[in-house]
Amino acid sequence: MARGCPSCSCTLRLTSIPVCPLSVQTHRDGTYHYNLGKALAPLRGEGVLVLGSGSATHNLGKMGRDDEPVPQWASDFDAWLRDSLLAGRYDDVNRYQEEAPHAKTAHPSPEHFYPLHVALGATGDEPKAELIHHSWAEANMSYASYRFTTKR
Repeated sequence: MARGCPSCSCTLRLTSIPVCPLSVQTHRDGTYHYNLGKALAPLRGEGVLVLGSGSATHNLGKMGRDDEPVPQWASDFDAWLRDSLLAGRYDDVNRYQEEAPHAKTAHPSPEHFYPLHVALGATGDEPKAELIHHSWAEANMSYASYRFTTKR
């Protein structure tokens, strides 16, 4: 069975794998969503995978063609996010609206970015980020993908 996502019209496929979707709270901040993830962290011991689905940059109003160069604002935000995550500056990521270059342009609304905060928090104590995929689409959509594990 498939249904459309009310936020961005993507299609969700429902399978026999148990899924419990969480709604992000756009009126809250990154720290709230990180702490929401921290509350889910004990589920890792039960074999539960927390998967955040979003986009490292997401501005539909500034989309271009795939063959266009990546705008500087998107490149700057994406590089800041990568550097912050890989260096373990998670407080900066939680406060991205104050810390990141071009944050409001990269994410005019946060619903496609907060899943990253939940997934990061769900890692538990001493998270470690790893970039596992990076690509661009429609000029400004960064599909950087990160895996979060514990340092231990």
